[in-house]
Amino acid sequence: MLRTITIGSCISVQGIFVGNTPNGQMTVQVDDKIYCGKPVNRNN
Repeated sequence: MLRTITIGSCISVQGIFVGNTPNGQMTVQVDDKIYCGKPVNRNN
């Protein structure tokens, strides 16, 4: 399932959902790299 996260204030990454972290962030995988950031609100 594709998810979009923001890293920092203006960088967005879209990738395959990996999981959630205990601090409320989300991890996604793009190719062989895993990124962690804040999930983008779906209601926009």
